[in-house]
Amino acid sequence: MAPWWRKPLQTAGDLSGFAAGTFRLLSRRSLPQKQGTLHLSELHEPVEIITDHYGVPHIYAQNEDDLYFAQGYIHAQERLWQLELNRRIGSGRLAEVFGPIALEADRFSRRLGMHRSAIESVQQLTPHMKRILDAYTLGINTFMQNNQHRLPVEFSILRFKPTPWTHADSLQWGKMIGWNLSGNWETELTRARLIAKIGVERAAKLEAGYDPSHPLIIPPGVAYQGINAGLLDQYERLKELAGFGMLGGSNNWVVDGTMTTTGLPILCNDPHLGQAAPSIWFECHLNAGDIDVVGATFPGAPGVVIGHNRDIAWGVTNAVSDVQDLYVEKFNPDNPHQYEYQGKWEEAKIYREVINVKGADPVVEDVRVTRHGPIITHLPALDSGKSEANELPIAIRWTGLEQCNIAWSVQKINRASNWDEFRDALRDWDVPPQNFVYADRQGNIGYIMAGAIPIRPGDQQALLPSPGWTGEYEWQGYIPFEELPQTFNPDQHFIATANNRVIDDNYPYYISNEWLNGYRAQRIRDLLTSGGKLSPSDMARIQADRYSIPAEEIVPYILQIEPRTPHERAAQDILHTWNHVLSPDSIGAAIYTTFLRKIARIVLDALIGDDQELLNSYLGVGATILATMNGYASRERPLLIRLLKEHNDDWFTDSVMRNGPRTWEAALRAAFEATLGELRDRRGENILNWQYGSVHRMTYNHPLGSVKALEKTFNRGPFAVGGDIDTVNMGAVSPQNPDTVITVPSYRQILDLSDLTHSLSGHAPGQSGHPNSPHYDDFIQMWLDVRHHPMLFERKHIETLAEGTLSLHPPHQ
Repeated sequence: MAPWWRKPLQTAGDLSGFAAGTFRLLSRRSLPQKQGTLHLSELHEPVEIITDHYGVPHIYAQNEDDLYFAQGYIHAQERLWQLELNRRIGSGRLAEVFGPIALEADRFSRRLGMHRSAIESVQQLTPHMKRILDAYTLGINTFMQNNQHRLPVEFSILRFKPTPWTHADSLQWGKMIGWNLSGNWETELTRARLIAKIGVERAAKLEAGYDPSHPLIIPPGVAYQGINAGLLDQYERLKELAGFGMLGGSNNWVVDGTMTTTGLPILCNDPHLGQAAPSIWFECHLNAGDIDVVGATFPGAPGVVIGHNRDIAWGVTNAVSDVQDLYVEKFNPDNPHQYEYQGKWEEAKIYREVINVKGADPVVEDVRVTRHGPIITHLPALDSGKSEANELPIAIRWTGLEQCNIAWSVQKINRASNWDEFRDALRDWDVPPQNFVYADRQGNIGYIMAGAIPIRPGDQQALLPSPGWTGEYEWQGYIPFEELPQTFNPDQHFIATANNRVIDDNYPYYISNEWLNGYRAQRIRDLLTSGGKLSPSDMARIQADRYSIPAEEIVPYILQIEPRTPHERAAQDILHTWNHVLSPDSIGAAIYTTFLRKIARIVLDALIGDDQELLNSYLGVGATILATMNGYASRERPLLIRLLKEHNDDWFTDSVMRNGPRTWEAALRAAFEATLGELRDRRGENILNWQYGSVHRMTYNHPLGSVKALEKTFNRGPFAVGGDIDTVNMGAVSPQNPDTVITVPSYRQILDLSDLTHSLSGHAPGQSGHPNSPHYDDFIQMWLDVRHHPMLFERKHIETLAEGTLSLHPPHQ
């Protein structure tokens, strides 16, 4: 299916006839200014912005206000279209630009209400943080005001101009990231739908890592039959826009000086997000007063999110914490504004959201908000007094709608000079919870799971939507910061996280049941402890590693199948000598990953049947434009391996598939035949043409690149890539489209605390959001090769590799 925005773009913009010469003219006109002098009345003192050879700006200011003004200015200069697109996604304002086809995405965003929550959060800013946002916002708006006639080419094509940036826009971006890294609401809904379809006992068998003899606990008073199936499929076409991918998979690790060739710690990080053009990250160096920090930033927010300053270094991975609960509400049949709570009617808050639609009349979305949060299910207008068939009114409670102080936490992290100051900074980190690893130049290393994680009554684990009317499922505050998982200078001399479980059953609080499997974490641990001192180049090799631990377990079962054809024998011969590395040129990798997909479908079909939407949801397909993968992603692998080892044919005894296999032997045979059949159909009879990279490719997509006339201008790729969801060098795909890689290491850093000038970083496709800029795509080949660029930090090195210096001056200077 063509991306959803192609038709309205072709209609509204007549892009098929868009002249190449006109495009080049508009693109050149909007290219960023890297040198010269600008006189800006908003400045207090002069600012220098040195852009290095890699397109990374190094901002030297004499005070904090001018520093963040300049960062806002540079973010706007390089990524204004991205800023505009992202705020429209989060605030539900896509239809203003793209027309009716974007309406359902807007309706969901308006119901969720990140824009409302962001406006409320502005009122809670500390005076210092408000001043920082004042400066940053002024920088963005100054660029827009001074460049009304040389805006990025996307604005010319779509025929609109951006409105002024606000503080709420910046805070909303943090909430969008938090939403993308929080998928528990979808797993609750998927689990409920599984129960409705196959029953409690069979649904319990699908809980990876869960003892199938233990029943799922269903809250009393809720019937899950027909539970809101439409909520998970109404946005199927709206998932590629923002560059988000799966549920925030990432790797980070740190080793102390006893394990390194340098004698001091080395810290590494590679957050896994979707790839898009432009990149979700923007590297930047900020220098003013006591601030001297470099690393990855998010366009739309001030400060450096991941990186190092002169004293400390840090990296993050998603803590995969349960920070979302669904509540089934009971509304008064005589008054749709009232809902039941502990035997009484309470008044819901009502927000009338007016959605402007390009080429059509405005649409009004009436949003009801209970004590548990907004009703996110698709409901009719309130004045109709009716309920849609098979729709339960479900409210979502999410920490991101109640607080979001990470902007202030980032500012404190950027200034921290030791462990105590770093820990203090993380007290303000709330949404989304993250695994932070830490190192400093004194040789210390540490770890903190930072974030607002709800405390639920008793042993509740919030696996399913709960009744909202009883009062028995209310949060009881948050886990105190001092009691969050953390360690400092551990005896094992290293710390590694990869979205895996980080606490055991002795931990007194419930954090999650949605941990990703532990294969990446195990592989990182194995490589770190394989012997010998570790150098930065060793860390780069670990980041490049595509070895698949699950393949060790699964391939032997393929080799046990009795071959019946020359193709089957040839495929087994290749797998027999395969090294379990998912490299782009590997034939074994293509056979293994295709077989894994086939056997998983056969095994799950026995319980779920031919409900492809529900099956995709169980396999991790996300429901909304804001997150394309949910918390189930990758969790079927340990389950499948466990079932293969048990080899109990009872799994298939009551299969709902009439013509499905009834034994494991038959299931493996069917999967093997289907694997070879698919690869023959796609790559031909010659098995030597079945390289993994030919069926596992990634494109850096831009929304306008979905239009044929502009595809080559805006998109880059496709590129053959390796890895999968279980390898350190990740290359995850959606079960709906297994040929297309959607999640990869979006940014990589290797920080050497013995000499921070030797640190390395990199992301792709490039620093710039302008297609005609050389920095739009110049990082791609380096990223594919897992090569990093120097993370320039000292001014003498920066000036040596300077591409240009832009001087900003107040009018009187």
